[in-house]
Amino acid sequence: MHSAVFDYFSQPELPSPVLPTAEATALLATEFGIDATLESLGSQQDQNFLVRTTGTTGTTGSDRRLGVLKLSNPCFTEAEIDLQSVAAARVASEHPEVRVPTVLASGWWDTSAGRLHARVISFVSGSTLTGSGYLRPAVVAQLGTLAARVQLALAGLEHPAAHRTLQWDLRHAVRVARTIAETEPDRAVVDEVLAAVDGAASVVEALGDRLPRQLGHFDVTDDNVLRPDGPVTLPDAVIDFGDVAESWAVGELAVTLSSVLHHDGATVWSVLPAVRAFHALRPLSSDEVDALWPLVVLRGAVLVLSGRQQVRLDDDNAYASGALDREYRVFRQAVSVPSAVVTGVLRRALGFPPATGPTWTRRVLDLDPMLLDGGTRSPVHDDGRWTAPDALATEARRLLDAGAPAVVLPAWLPVLTSAAIGAEEPPASVPTGATLWLAEPTTIPGETGDQGGAVLQFDPADRTDDGLVLPAGLPVHVRVVAAEHGDADLPRAVPAVAAPGWRRVLGDPAAALGVRQGGACTAAAASTTATATATASTTATVTAPDDLLARRDRVLAEVQEHYYAEPPRIERGWRDLLVDVDGRVYTDLVNNVASVGHAHPHVAAAAARQHRLLNTNSRFHYAGIVEYAERVAALLPDELDTVFFVNSGSEATDLALRIVMAATGRTDIVAMREAYHGWTYASDAVSTSIADNPNALATRPAWVHTVDAANAYRGVHRGADANRYAPEAAERIRALAAAGHGIAGFICEPVYGNAGGIALPDGYLRQVYDAVREVGGLTIADEVQVGFGRLGHWFWGFEQQGVVPDVVAVAKSVGGGTPIGIVVTRREIADRYRTQGYFFSSTGGSPVSAAVGAAVLDVIESEGLQQNAVVVGEHLADRLRALGDRHALVGTVHGSGLYLGLEFVRDRTTLEPATEETAAICDRLLTLGIVMQPTGDHQNVLKIKPPLVVTRESADRFVDALDRVLTTGW
Repeated sequence: MHSAVFDYFSQPELPSPVLPTAEATALLATEFGIDATLESLGSQQDQNFLVRTTGTTGTTGSDRRLGVLKLSNPCFTEAEIDLQSVAAARVASEHPEVRVPTVLASGWWDTSAGRLHARVISFVSGSTLTGSGYLRPAVVAQLGTLAARVQLALAGLEHPAAHRTLQWDLRHAVRVARTIAETEPDRAVVDEVLAAVDGAASVVEALGDRLPRQLGHFDVTDDNVLRPDGPVTLPDAVIDFGDVAESWAVGELAVTLSSVLHHDGATVWSVLPAVRAFHALRPLSSDEVDALWPLVVLRGAVLVLSGRQQVRLDDDNAYASGALDREYRVFRQAVSVPSAVVTGVLRRALGFPPATGPTWTRRVLDLDPMLLDGGTRSPVHDDGRWTAPDALATEARRLLDAGAPAVVLPAWLPVLTSAAIGAEEPPASVPTGATLWLAEPTTIPGETGDQGGAVLQFDPADRTDDGLVLPAGLPVHVRVVAAEHGDADLPRAVPAVAAPGWRRVLGDPAAALGVRQGGACTAAAASTTATATATASTTATVTAPDDLLARRDRVLAEVQEHYYAEPPRIERGWRDLLVDVDGRVYTDLVNNVASVGHAHPHVAAAAARQHRLLNTNSRFHYAGIVEYAERVAALLPDELDTVFFVNSGSEATDLALRIVMAATGRTDIVAMREAYHGWTYASDAVSTSIADNPNALATRPAWVHTVDAANAYRGVHRGADANRYAPEAAERIRALAAAGHGIAGFICEPVYGNAGGIALPDGYLRQVYDAVREVGGLTIADEVQVGFGRLGHWFWGFEQQGVVPDVVAVAKSVGGGTPIGIVVTRREIADRYRTQGYFFSSTGGSPVSAAVGAAVLDVIESEGLQQNAVVVGEHLADRLRALGDRHALVGTVHGSGLYLGLEFVRDRTTLEPATEETAAICDRLLTLGIVMQPTGDHQNVLKIKPPLVVTRESADRFVDALDRVLTTGW
């Protein structure tokens, strides 16, 4: 039996109760026996107060948040209020992992504003997602999960008040919007909103009878979920059951999705994690998927019109007026992409068969075109040619000059262009039509109009009696459009994520242009280079999923990790930029391996040339190894004159350790704590960073001894007290020797790279080296990360300390991405290694390695990259320090030149590391086109060590993005 319940269309205007706070406080005491202070909270149609009690049991006089006092709008009946309580209890019972409030007190009050129903609802700890800060994908997914769990809990629940008619019920959204529009004074708003309503209504009304119905919350939004207190948590609580009613079940998800759209950086595609998460728990039907986005549009329309109406009715309602801007952003985002397109993307994301788009099968171009590959891996883009705005047009003209009658850049394959550089959002890299270049003016005879609902369009083209005349040498845009969209202003390119959806509206003109599936037609007069660029395959369409990451997980060891949980597929680099297969360009701020920049032509040419000459093991006699060794030795103090070549930093530090053991006849090594030196047995043994190995300190062998990490910021001695590290380390070394430990050597980074480029205290290495040598040991400078000009003012880190080590190990930067490791020492020390037998590294110092290493040195010297590290590094450090004036999370900036560390802390006094925040910040930076990773034992330092060619513009791009993240959230 149905109770008499609220019907919005009988009373479309709902001013919220306005009871003075003092009166509500008094009634709370007299009616419910609760002595408390009240703090007004926002609400669209009810009146809410935060209830704080004082001096209650267990609080020892401190304020305690008891809950929320809710004064319901008098238009709602007692049955409807009971419905809210029943629904909350059902969710709590069915899904106890979802926290929900309970009713502590309830009843009717006689007030100066009339008879009102009052409830005190228990306080649920945590914070909402209110506001327009950034929502990371995991949070968006959790919103979908919560919506699904609430819906599953309420499935099958019946209640006499379930048939209430609310303005938020999406079954009635079209009527609600048209009703409110009659009183909206701004006709421009009315026209904009009702146009969207009409479009959505045409879809929803056709599907309505097939959409499942049930009782639902229908307000699981950013305002009505809570996440536990903590740095990076996921929402796990749902509040405010005021909109519970029976409606289309898919409306639950539509409402949730709409609340994502106003947040910083959100696009239509930001909702995909929520859709997938909801569908994983409560599968959507095909009809529900088709209705979903039109319902989001309707939700946005009702939000805009209702919010504006509420402000007109109740201009003192700060909650309603404060929501106007974000409600308009929800609507504008919802209609920014046609619903049919969004639905196409949703269907693909959930594994539903895609709806078919327009198809054109008749060939109209009687030529054999060359197919131009504009993708990320295309040779057209080599040597940075893609950074020129007209790169593809230039290549097309070259192909025409080489004899091709026509050149086609195909539709629906991602294209790399210079426009993607610096973009914070994924670029519109997928062309929705083909681009055609012709050697001669060409006439397309006959009709290009409707063919089974498809229209073939050329732009530019001149229509004559003989047909369409296409110009020579100019790009002609060719596309197939669904007839109903033939006159629409449709995009020529779209982001890769959107491409599957746009295939519902736009087809592929390949058949019309004579482009065969599976490859290009050839041109008889094409040059060898031209043929190389004409190998793109139209079978690699946007419908083919990329399973490379799954294949990697299957074939590689789990411990061989990759950056990011969902990494972009990077297939090209250039200078300080990285490019993924969708044509998105990232600024690389972390890659000290590519020291002279990605794909440097001089380095690539040196490697290619040497490969054509000779590449063999280093026991053969050839010039490269000698000439390169001489150049490396010349960069070091005179006494460091003997060079060993290996293949990596780990091998270099391992060999350095073996050298000092052989030279001294001892085995004990002293190392600094919290350092990383490599993965080989010996280099791992002296690595004590718990970030790289949580058991590093407990599992190190007996021959490794440690001294405190000389960290003046967060170590055991800080600030001015950091001068105590050196004498304490020296005393530790002397004590070990006195206890009978034969000290073979001491190893550390001269600049503390693993912690983010922290400089050692002045004079530290001088005192420690003196102590080591005093007890007969040798000193090793691990320059693998910080050496080779990266520090700017010093080519080697040990120069900053004014010392000369006995052994230097270096790698990473020396090869510019090619595996090269180097150890340099004095001749008499090197000669002692014979006591360990012979030394041989098959490819260490090979002809190609030597050629690459020499080329890297050429670039560092000829392009002034050490000086660039000074200039750009100082500018970057200054801008990072300025962030600390605006963002409390910034603790300090470490480092020098282009080896910097930005340390994040939750408290600048206690220096509590902001570990979770740092990881989340790196993930958010990736969404803005910045590659960055954390470092340090607490993983709370941004590891800023870009290629040495990094520009001031790239540095500014990074800091601007970081400022945005710190301002809007992560």
